[in-house]
Amino acid sequence: MSRMRITVQCTDEMPLGAYLRHHAGISAGMLKRLKAVPDGMTRNGQHIRTVDAVSSGDIILLHLPEHCDHTPNPALNVPVVYESAQILVCDKPAGIPAHPSMLHRDDTLANWFAAVCPDCGFHLVNRLDRNTSGLCVIAKTVYAAHRLRNAVQKRYYALVPPGLTGSGTVDAPIARERESVITRCVRADGKPAVTHYRVLCQTPQCTLVELTPETGRTHQIRVHMAHIGCPLLGDSLYGGDCSVLTAHALHCGKMIFPEPETGKQITLTAPLRPGMQQLLHSTIPETERNTES
Repeated sequence: MSRMRITVQCTDEMPLGAYLRHHAGISAGMLKRLKAVPDGMTRNGQHIRTVDAVSSGDIILLHLPEHCDHTPNPALNVPVVYESAQILVCDKPAGIPAHPSMLHRDDTLANWFAAVCPDCGFHLVNRLDRNTSGLCVIAKTVYAAHRLRNAVQKRYYALVPPGLTGSGTVDAPIARERESVITRCVRADGKPAVTHYRVLCQTPQCTLVELTPETGRTHQIRVHMAHIGCPLLGDSLYGGDCSVLTAHALHCGKMIFPEPETGKQITLTAPLRPGMQQLLHSTIPETERNTES
């Protein structure tokens, strides 16, 4: 169940609806839903309408019931990195899809979340591919999802074949392959997509790259790295070498975002998953192993 406490801070009186929209980050859609709930909005414990005036110091409590509709699966093991009343951040293992589908009905992140937070909404802020591991933000409320939209900075770490050096930017539009529902490609009529990369470590077997996407296109990092001739190891869909890894070597290892309720800046990290670490460390001298994200 979603409850949020807001202390009004304004110099002059103003309608509650205007204050929530312009000062508290509440969307018009959420306001409409709050008005439909009998105790959706209260001031100092009493019901209040959006047209009623509020002044500095008033305590506004918003109440919007939410729940996760997915089938709970408590058997799934997903580490929790951070949790508050509004969000949960987990370190998603590779091999777990985000949402249920025909082939994955009850073994997804949504099924795990339904087991650990049954009275919360399930709103993915950043969606990771099934075989991409790492930090994943789940908003428990519509409010948190709205507040975090386009506000999360993400750093990814990938293993590519030896040879890539330095740093650079891939600015190449991405479109769906005309013959495929899943595969993406670089094409002139695609949507704008920008990825920055920086090589962190070289070994005889692979290269560790830090990637910062400016945009969030489907398969963006995988497509962009393949486009510059460095497909991710283990990425069979985009021509990666699968002789050393069976799943594409991509991990969301760092994330910076404002806490939805307080605005406090949160920085989280997650180490490379074991398979990537093993491949990377197997050819690096002990004194040079400083590659955790």
